[in-house]
Amino acid sequence: MTSSSHPPVAAKHPITRSHHGDSVEDDYEWLRDKDDPRTIAHLEAENDYAEARTAHLGDLRARLFEEIRTRTLETDLSVPVRHGQWWYYSRTSEGSQYAIRCRTRVESPDDWDPPVLVPGVPVPGEEVLLDSNVEAEGHEFFSLGGFSLSDDENLLAWSVDVVGDERYTIRVKDLRTGEVLPDEIPGTSGGVTWSADGSHLFYTTVDDAWRPHRVWRHRLGTDASDVLVHEETDERFFTGVGRTQSERYLVIGASSKITSEVLVLEADDPTGEFRVVIPRRDGVEYSLEHAVLGDRDVFFVLHNDDAEDFELGSVPVDAPTSRPDVVVPHTPGTRLEAVDVFAKTLVLSYRRAAMTRVAVAPLGADGVGKLTEIDFGEELFTAGVGANAEWDQPVIRLGMGSLVTPSTVLDYVVDTGELVVRKQQTVLGGYDPADYVQHRTWAVADDGTRVPISLVARADTPRDGSAPALLYGYGSYEISMDPGLSIPRLSLLDRGFVFAVAHVRGGGELGRAWYDQGKLAHKKNTFSDFVAAARHLVTEGWTSAERLVAEGGSAGGLLVGAALNLAPDAFGAVVAEVPFVDALTTILDPSLPLTVIEWDEWGNPLHDPDVYAYMKSYSPYENVRAADYPPVLAVTSLNDTRVLYVEPAKWVARLRERSTGSTPPLLKTEMHAGHGGVSGRYAAWHERAWELAWIIDVVDAPHEPTAPVGTGTPPASADVGGHS
Repeated sequence: MTSSSHPPVAAKHPITRSHHGDSVEDDYEWLRDKDDPRTIAHLEAENDYAEARTAHLGDLRARLFEEIRTRTLETDLSVPVRHGQWWYYSRTSEGSQYAIRCRTRVESPDDWDPPVLVPGVPVPGEEVLLDSNVEAEGHEFFSLGGFSLSDDENLLAWSVDVVGDERYTIRVKDLRTGEVLPDEIPGTSGGVTWSADGSHLFYTTVDDAWRPHRVWRHRLGTDASDVLVHEETDERFFTGVGRTQSERYLVIGASSKITSEVLVLEADDPTGEFRVVIPRRDGVEYSLEHAVLGDRDVFFVLHNDDAEDFELGSVPVDAPTSRPDVVVPHTPGTRLEAVDVFAKTLVLSYRRAAMTRVAVAPLGADGVGKLTEIDFGEELFTAGVGANAEWDQPVIRLGMGSLVTPSTVLDYVVDTGELVVRKQQTVLGGYDPADYVQHRTWAVADDGTRVPISLVARADTPRDGSAPALLYGYGSYEISMDPGLSIPRLSLLDRGFVFAVAHVRGGGELGRAWYDQGKLAHKKNTFSDFVAAARHLVTEGWTSAERLVAEGGSAGGLLVGAALNLAPDAFGAVVAEVPFVDALTTILDPSLPLTVIEWDEWGNPLHDPDVYAYMKSYSPYENVRAADYPPVLAVTSLNDTRVLYVEPAKWVARLRERSTGSTPPLLKTEMHAGHGGVSGRYAAWHERAWELAWIIDVVDAPHEPTAPVGTGTPPASADVGGHS
């Protein structure tokens, strides 16, 4: 250890790892012992060093925090959602870290226009259901997990995590009296589901590897041991429990990365036996929703059986078959992602040409009518189904936004097809979407594959390579990074930054094949795609390599870490948040949280020497070398159970040892946080301001905005393509 003015030097205590005839001495694996005082001392020394190295940014951090705060409507309310005889909503108050969940009575049974709530104005008849600020008192971390109302709307079940390890305690309140009932269930995985009559709760617990594997039934008001209703013994599978949109069925879902199975039970028969709808077959994924077509009860099944990008089928509820009848056929390149079913309407969410889409169709005795895709009026956008608590309702709540359009809540009127804007996120400080442009461009990877990039900048940002830029990426688990407006990001854009998202292979932006081409033995495509995107932004004049910052979190941390080893000259700096940078060590150890589940994503290096060799060839920690690495900032959380703090701690130690670059990397560890970082909105804003200040400073961008908000106009020669 050393003083805060010099980089900490982690002690070397070699531990040998041997697999498939390959022995590796790991000097820093000892840092995995969280209970070792030397480990905590090292992390605290790293924090002291990071603070000392960035002390000159104190004023900038304060300025950035104020920009985020003053652009945010701190006292605000969500758009109410109707369920039964109540409108449910949440509100925030200036100075409070967390939301308050409330409800107010529906005035008329035919009223589907949500009441217009005005920030700061008391809501007539408001009932406070749960004030998370009160729940969080006395805790340095707070996370709300499940929040579930009984069908009669008299009982509330909710769960909280006050450590950051994603183990939640369930509690129950009688909303008629405000009494918190004696029922308390610790050690759950967060979610909670009611039976139809409100007599029972269903929830899941995790095993030692943090895998949700058991579903339990709790009878309200009893101290008797809860009943185990389902146990998933295959270590590759997660379980979860919920209800269909119709509320008629309880649903247990069991799924690995490539296979799924669903069990159902009538919600009014909570002590009955769950039954399998379609037995699991390796490589076949499916999910379902209940529908009533005339006098027929069916399950609509979204599946990939001989349908790479999924098709929608149906099976009778009382006699399901292994092969559903086709409702919406498989279309290559159109990735069906979700189905929402209401009494008279089917809503299909899908993805085409790296863009989200939503279509609706009427339901009747004859089945599903014509699908109509909703036009949201922008070239580049993100859209999806919002909160809809009633099965039989004349409107469907949707949401949309883009890199320049604030998040917008809409109601789709089923009978007319009209889109009614209920609310658009307020961005204070004179924000005008016309001051910014968004653009879709395409890089070309080493193998000729075209890789989409979404970007946004002020309209007056030059295209001569002089602008600083932040390139974000993820690229795993078929998760897509869809475009959306971010208030903290505006502080970068107004200092001349270009913000870009590289939609690399391994994500889901271009369908299942796009995912398959970035996993297992094709994982390196993810990293080379990201490097290609970085080079493309430079070639197109959006930025220069020395002014380009790469950022990724979790599996995105693996991405930026591997890309950094692959092409350290392509980036001016790297930010890695809770980064999965010691992937091989983690995936070799089945005793660690989630490892066995991950073998379908990365391969099984423990038993397959080819997988071992392949992962070793790209895992960032394994491949740090004597190279001129740019500045690196790694941010982690001590209580993270998904990507353990030890991964970035080891990575930074090895970078510091081997890099020939002039700037030592920084490691910042949140000592009271989990995978999602600190809790509470003000704490999160302070954290992001800390990171943004480093990003701005490391590429020598202006500490002050380069143009007043609300004054940008597109230059006459700007060639920004399909912006909106």
